[in-house]
Amino acid sequence: MAFMVKTMVGGQLKNLTGSLGGGDDKGNGDKSAAETQGMSREEYEEYQKQLVEEKMERDAQFTQRKAERATLRSHFRDKYRLPKNETDESQIQMAGGDVELPRELAKMIEEDTEEEERASVLGQLASLPGLDLGSLKDKAQATLGDLKQSAEKCHIM
Repeated sequence: MAFMVKTMVGGQLKNLTGSLGGGDDKGNGDKSAAETQGMSREEYEEYQKQLVEEKMERDAQFTQRKAERATLRSHFRDKYRLPKNETDESQIQMAGGDVELPRELAKMIEEDTEEEERASVLGQLASLPGLDLGSLKDKAQATLGDLKQSAEKCHIM
C-alpha cells in the first residue's frame, strides 16, 4: 500500500518541488555532458567508446551462452526424440551456426550416455565376452520372420 501511495504521489511531489526550485538549475544548462562528468571532451568520447565496446562484448557473450543452452536443449530433444523448437534453432543461427557445448556440459552428457548404455539390456549384453550382437540380431530377425510366416498359415488367426 505504501508503495502505491509513494509512486502515485512521489512523481507529482518531485514536479512540484522542481518548479519551486526555479532559477538554480539554469546555470548548469550551459555545460556539456563531458564537463558535468569532470572530463575533457576527448576523455569523454573515449569513455563513451569504451562503454559501447564493453556492451557489445557483453551482448556477444550473452548470445553465445544462449546458443550453448539452445544446443544443449536440441541435443536432448534429439536424444529423446522430442519435437524441435524453432527458437532454439534461431538462437544457434544468431551465434554463428556452429556452436559447441562447453567442456563441462559435454563431459556431463558423455557420462550420462555411458551410464545409460551400461544400465540398458543391450549394454549388459555387449559387455559379455564372446557374444556377437550382429549374429544375435540376425537370429532374432530370422525368428521374427518365421513367426510371421507361421501366423499367415494359421487358419484361426
